Formats: sequence, C-alpha cells, structure tokens
Amino acid sequence: MKIRFDAGRLFAWLAVSCGAFTLGMSAAHADEDHLSTVVKRGTLLCGTDNATPGFGYLNTKTGKMEGMDVDLCKATAAAVLGDPKKVQYVIVTDRSRFNALRTGQADVVFAHSTVTPTRESAALSISFLPTNFYDGTGVLVKTALKVKHISDLNGATFCTTQGSETEQMLAGYFKAHNWKTSTKALTYQDTNKLFDALNSGRCDAMVTDKSALAGWRGNASNPAAFEILPEAFDKSPLAGFVSQDDPRWHAALTWIVNATFEAEEHGITSANLPTFVKTTDPYLQKFLGASGTLGKDFGLQPDFVQKVIASVGNYGEIYDRNIGPKTPFAIERKGSLNAAWNEGGMMYSPPWY
Repeated sequence: MKIRFDAGRLFAWLAVSCGAFTLGMSAAHADEDHLSTVVKRGTLLCGTDNATPGFGYLNTKTGKMEGMDVDLCKATAAAVLGDPKKVQYVIVTDRSRFNALRTGQADVVFAHSTVTPTRESAALSISFLPTNFYDGTGVLVKTALKVKHISDLNGATFCTTQGSETEQMLAGYFKAHNWKTSTKALTYQDTNKLFDALNSGRCDAMVTDKSALAGWRGNASNPAAFEILPEAFDKSPLAGFVSQDDPRWHAALTWIVNATFEAEEHGITSANLPTFVKTTDPYLQKFLGASGTLGKDFGLQPDFVQKVIASVGNYGEIYDRNIGPKTPFAIERKGSLNAAWNEGGMMYSPPWY
C-alpha cells in the first residue's frame, strides 16, 4: 500500500503541533521558578572564579575552593537547600560569567563583578545582588620599576582580563589623557595569566580590582617585589548577580546576602548563634526565623538566616577569614567603605521588619 503525503498539510500540522509543544513547554517552565528548580535538583550551580585569591580561588595545597565569593555560594546553598556543601562551583572568567547565567550553566554568579548600568541593561538581562565589597580599579607593578603613580606609566604596556569593563576604561583613559601612542593594553583570559604576564615582563602594569591585586601580591613568593599604586582609575562596587526574569529568586538571594550584614550589626556570629536563637527580642526573633513568615514569604525555610550564619558566619567573619588582617592579603577594613555602617562604612542591610 502506498501512502501519499500532502506536503502542505503536513507542514501546517507540524507548525501547529510544534507551536503547541513550545507553548506547553513555556507554560511548564513558567510554572516552575528558579528557586523550585534548584530545590528539585538538590544542588546549587554557583558561578565563581578560581584564580582570584581571597575571593574565588582554588587552593592547590588543599584542593578546595575558597574566598569571599565562594563563601557567598555556600551561604546561598545553606539558605536554599539547608546545606552549604550542596553547591557545584561553575568556574567562570570575566568573558564567560554572563553567558554561564544565560545558558543555564549557573543559577547565580559571585565572581568579583562590578556593578554597572550597561550590565543591567536589556543586553545582558541580569540583576545585581547587594554590593558585598567596595573596590576600585588599581595597578600592580614590580617594585624594581620604581613607579609611584599611574601618570608615570605613560607609554607603558598594561595588561588586563578579556571581557572586562577595564579594557574599555583603559582605552578611554589613554585617549582622554593624550598618552603616547606607544601605550597599549594586552588582554588575557584570567588573572592567573595576567600575573604571569606581569611577572615575566610581557607587561609593565597589571590592571584589575585592587582587592584582586592585593590577593596576587600576597600570594607571590616575594610580595615585596610588587607594589600596588595608591590611586584608583575608577570605582568598582562588587556584587553577585542573577537573571532578570525571576524576581522571586532575586529577592530571596538579596536577603540572603543582607543577612550577613544584619548578623554582624547585631553581633551574631557562627559561634554565639545558639545563644541568640533563644532571644526574647521580637526583632531578632523575626530575623532568625523564630517568629514571623519571612522564610515562607521568600520560599525558604523559616530558619534560613540561621543556616547562613552557622555555615559561613556574618559578613565580618567572611571578610576576616578570607582577606582580613590574619591573611596574606591583609586588606584593611577599618575606615574603609567596607566597614559596617555604624563604624563609618557602607555595609548594612535594610531593616528586617
């Protein structure tokens, strides 16, 4: 028996069927928000760097990821899944970090990223979380070069990371200050290769966030051989980010980060948390989830703040453990923008009413 197909009808049927299938898939996707997806999966996919000491770094001695950004990944896993170990680190670079979010490789990215309006525009469609470190774009040079200021580098070779805003910033700076045409900027995939380029002499100055420069200087075999210049090219507030298409996910993660600031303000640490859980203070009871519906309102467990503090501590603990005075990086917090708001800084959470 021969079967004869009407090509026109067949194509029309396929178009209708595919359209219905697509609509069905879209509706199913819409029904399940990102929070539900992560909970069902049982693992948080967290984008972070592995080449920025103090923030996102693979410690070759221990084989473990460490840093402030890594701790924020753990805090998110603790709040959403109840366990800071339920996280898979998705290693990203300056160039790949936004695409990792768009393609679903990561649920959230904490990767030393500067908040800018162009990044929150329709082009990238991301939403930033609260700023977790106030930084500035700085310069690391070899001490032997005997350079004391950025202006001394007119005509030099700079190096920075590919896909960062620093590329554009340097080009604009060179032009605005009428620097010599011999001045140039080389780009590399990550800060590992960036530091190698500076160390080998392929460039005279390494340009990225000052905190990252402090990390590389502190990790060097001879830190005294390198110097961070005193000026900053520009402001660089650093924050994690998620997709713009899920306000509920963004809200939950915003308050997870805020919880670390609020805990420090009230002196709640990973060590004394059990004592505070017994508090009779109505405000702290609500903050810690002993009363009220904050956890439920965000789609989280009532004690999600307790899980965050128990796993990584408050913001001060996170800071001191990774980049504080007892680390090789010793980035001063007192008197800086990264101090708590009641100590003259800008780190604070909105009230938990």
